[in-house]
Amino acid sequence: MKDRTKEIKEKIDLLNRASRAYYQEAEEIMPNIEYDRLYDELETLEKETGIIFANSPTQNVGYEVVSQLPKERHPSRMLSLSKTKSREELRDWLGNQTGLLSWKLDGLTVVLTYEEGQLVKALTRGNGDVGEVITGNARAFANVPVAIPYQGRLVLRGEAIITYSQFQKINEEIGDADAKYKNPRNLCSGSVRQLDPRITRERNVHFIAFALVEAEGADFGGKRHGQFEWLASQGFDVVGYRQVDHENILETVQQFEDRIPENDFPSDGLVLSYDDIAYGQSLGTTAKFPRDSIAFKWADQQEETILRDVEWSASRTGLINPVAVFDPVELEGTTVSRASVHNVSILRELALGVGDHIMVYKANMIIPQIAENITRSGNLTIPEICPVCGKKTEIHNENGVETLYCTNPDCTAKQIKSFSLFVSRDALNIEGLSESTLEKFIAAGLVHEFADLFRLADHRETITAMEGFGEKSFQKLIEAADKASGTTPDRLLYGLGIPGIGAANARVIARAAHNSWQRMSSLTKDELLQIDGVGDVLAEAYTAWFAEPEHQRIVADLLAVLTLDETEETREDFLAGKTFVITGSLHGYGNREELKAAIEKAGGKVAGSVSRKTSYLINNDVHSTSGKNKKARELGIPIMDEDAMTAWLESGVDTPPEI
Repeated sequence: MKDRTKEIKEKIDLLNRASRAYYQEAEEIMPNIEYDRLYDELETLEKETGIIFANSPTQNVGYEVVSQLPKERHPSRMLSLSKTKSREELRDWLGNQTGLLSWKLDGLTVVLTYEEGQLVKALTRGNGDVGEVITGNARAFANVPVAIPYQGRLVLRGEAIITYSQFQKINEEIGDADAKYKNPRNLCSGSVRQLDPRITRERNVHFIAFALVEAEGADFGGKRHGQFEWLASQGFDVVGYRQVDHENILETVQQFEDRIPENDFPSDGLVLSYDDIAYGQSLGTTAKFPRDSIAFKWADQQEETILRDVEWSASRTGLINPVAVFDPVELEGTTVSRASVHNVSILRELALGVGDHIMVYKANMIIPQIAENITRSGNLTIPEICPVCGKKTEIHNENGVETLYCTNPDCTAKQIKSFSLFVSRDALNIEGLSESTLEKFIAAGLVHEFADLFRLADHRETITAMEGFGEKSFQKLIEAADKASGTTPDRLLYGLGIPGIGAANARVIARAAHNSWQRMSSLTKDELLQIDGVGDVLAEAYTAWFAEPEHQRIVADLLAVLTLDETEETREDFLAGKTFVITGSLHGYGNREELKAAIEKAGGKVAGSVSRKTSYLINNDVHSTSGKNKKARELGIPIMDEDAMTAWLESGVDTPPEI
């Protein structure tokens, strides 16, 4: 059966690659007759074995998007494993029994239930008592069979994981260094718990079985390795394992460790279980742990290095954190040269000083930390001025923990929200600049005002040395800034963050001023009040903002680095007087904002909810029973799909196409 399962997977992979090439890349890697032959062979194999995988081309799966993941209580509490970092303790625990040593996978534990050969439920581990129902997402896992030969009730546990290679591939497609996922486990957890199973499928999540809970009538010879072999015969990928005894366990642990560098899957240790099922069960459990298994965690890798500097990084809360900079060392397969020291108390506790010999490690094999300071010179001084604004700092003591703060309420580091608005999609739209990235740049003194965002090319060495950034990320950021420097007056106006000026009324004001920035920035209160949608409060705030000398300087600096397209829009207001509501997913537009902009350009308005004032509801699922569709039908409001709306926009006439 194992060979036939492998053959099924190989045919699925080949057929899916052929389908992707044909439909998405306009290439043909096999003739249609060959595709049909392989498809028929796959279908026959699935019927003969009873094993059907969710990603099989024979399965036309429709994915149900949910609004939230429902919770469900596990039939019995899922316990954690007791742990050891001692190989000898592991051997003593096994005693004279035979055991199974397997990888302890680092992902998200999932419980699958099958009835009459069909996958009927999938639950996350949750808190051990209550998990989240992810059945739709489990059907989208890359290797979970939706149908198996066994017709009884089967309950098994396994780990949902994302491989290192897939993790790297996904991160490479993300331009923003701080939007990149920190590790495969976090990415997997978010992927498994998606509300839209299509996203789960795109992430290529794999399920690796590690325990059989229930399979009435199945014969395993009383052995745990018999359970694993049986699960493999049902089409499941089973965790890699080896049988061990008192004589060979230490050697086998070393063999597992030697394989870590070549593994494509995340693991944070090993699990040792008694192979004899009845013996293991006879031992019972403690309040926290089962007695039939134990986890082995690798001892933290520590390396000695030399502290070269401590940088002080200011944040939006005013907190200034110390960051240790040391000679690069290799830890857990990556090069590390920086580690947060967290606060003044820890800095003093470690007695850090430049030139000290320190021991560093990765907490949980992820976060760089200082384990010990061998030299303990303690020659560092706490800065008395903020590294960003140069104003006075002070030390706060809360419950015995000392932290450093900037006292300046106008510190640039505290203005992160205004910078975040400035780079947002409807404003200057600089891709790759998240709030956390902006915070890093501001803390490092690279950015003091908006115009500095277009001078980041001057700081190549500093940025490429930052954690999460490399040459490739830096180049993407510079390209995004160059692209964003060519913008329009309405985008600039919105990005300045003037009170009351949103993206929509920025466009209205720009149109009223014929797209001239000079006219927009010098509008009087009376002129503003003549513009539809501009009231007294907004007009006051607008004129007061532009009258401020500091704001005039900020704008002048921006105009020196930006190229404004002041071409006046030619528009036909054929949708004037009509209000639209957009719901559901779109396929022709990148997002709802793009469709909204197209409607507004044609004179229409877009609202967020259906009311008697709504002219049309736009939903690609016109027959949906969603709340907005129901309300539209109750009020007699026409529902049109995206294609019909696009056709209307392209027609330029004031009457809609036939719906």
